[in-house]
Amino acid sequence: MLPSPDPSPQPRIILASNSPRRRELLREAGYDFIVMPPEEDVECGVCSTSGPAGLVTELAYRKAIAVWRQLRDNPQSNVFALPSLILAADTVAKCDGFILGKPRDEEEAKSMLMRLSGREHRVLTGVCLIALPLVPKTAARSCQMNTSEPNSSLLRIAVTKLRMDPLTDEQLAAYLESGQWEGKAGAFGYQDGLDWVHVTEGSESNVVGLPMELLAEMLREIGASSAARVARRSHQDDV
Repeated sequence: MLPSPDPSPQPRIILASNSPRRRELLREAGYDFIVMPPEEDVECGVCSTSGPAGLVTELAYRKAIAVWRQLRDNPQSNVFALPSLILAADTVAKCDGFILGKPRDEEEAKSMLMRLSGREHRVLTGVCLIALPLVPKTAARSCQMNTSEPNSSLLRIAVTKLRMDPLTDEQLAAYLESGQWEGKAGAFGYQDGLDWVHVTEGSESNVVGLPMELLAEMLREIGASSAARVARRSHQDDV
């Protein structure tokens, strides 16, 4: 069961992601959020020397800071009228030292699944939170945000261990044909109800793309025990 947010009023989340899976996880847990994805080139040129853990934390921070800069450069944005937190995440799979992100095409997806078939592997997600200042409408917002870096940010990582059963040719072909591998780290989606992928240790939501248990801890750590529970406002269905 996903951890539920505290019902008391708390900052709204600005999700720096277009991922439908992350949106669904936040909705299911009852978080109040809006979506504001970073530019598509935010991941370009990233080559971490710190392995998969360094890669996902660096990418999560890049995504969050990109949205922070978008807001900094648009001081008239109404997000400053409410306490808000930027949330960004990045997920990869790791098997035998190989980092498996999102496959570019079906051939790469097949290669990833064949590598994972019958093996244990790990899924890592880096999570970043950046707190935005609350600026009254009468204040000079551009002055409040005119800094090179945010004043309050938090970075953490979640690791989940999994085991994939040996895939038959029929299972592999059927999954590739379904197209469900698209846009998913390691070329598979745990949320797809696959009976050949098993979590052996750690968070199931982490495999989907956002470790909800870690998010709840980070919100408490940054001083916001949760974002406000929303009464299923209509705008959430549009994000």
